Amino acid sequence: MKTQHELGTRERIVRTTAQLMQRQGYEATGLKQISQEARATLGSVYHFFPGGKRELAVEAVRHGAAEFAEFLRVAFEQEDDPAAAMIACTRTLAKDLRESGWLDGCPVTTTALESTGRAPEIQQAAEEAYESWRALVREKLARAGFAEDVARELAHTVINLLEGAELSAQVSQSETPLEIAGRHLAVLIDSHRGGATRPASG
Repeated sequence: MKTQHELGTRERIVRTTAQLMQRQGYEATGLKQISQEARATLGSVYHFFPGGKRELAVEAVRHGAAEFAEFLRVAFEQEDDPAAAMIACTRTLAKDLRESGWLDGCPVTTTALESTGRAPEIQQAAEEAYESWRALVREKLARAGFAEDVARELAHTVINLLEGAELSAQVSQSETPLEIAGRHLAVLIDSHRGGATRPASG
């Protein structure tokens, strides 16, 4: 990974914004703080992002989405079995969160929640992020032989549970919520082996 010094100005601004919004949200992150921490002038920020903070926030969400997608790809490549991959994934998430001082949770959620109903372009970028993560889970399950409808619904459950467990781990400053989530996701995935279709409702 490049150091801040090695990054180009635009990339440095985006990465800095992504980290600040991940930790303190959209509203609390100002362009002046971004420019200072990215070691860039306000003029540079507006040069690259003439739409201002909202345009920059969209790019920051996309950056965070890509980083987490890469995390998922690496985690899934380390374990052939999707159930084992869930346990490995949550353990790594818990370790990384603890090492950040419980600050670096989901790179998208904090900004997404603040933008709902007020900044549709940020909200759209966040939904695209979640869908890209669900797609990676679907692909992992499909490679393991899960039926398409099962993989699709399990993918929603996996991402939903990871998001909730990560937030709970931050609040409690404990790895336990993520560790429990990993074990339960493994059990859930194991229970759907063989590609059983969704049971009829009612």
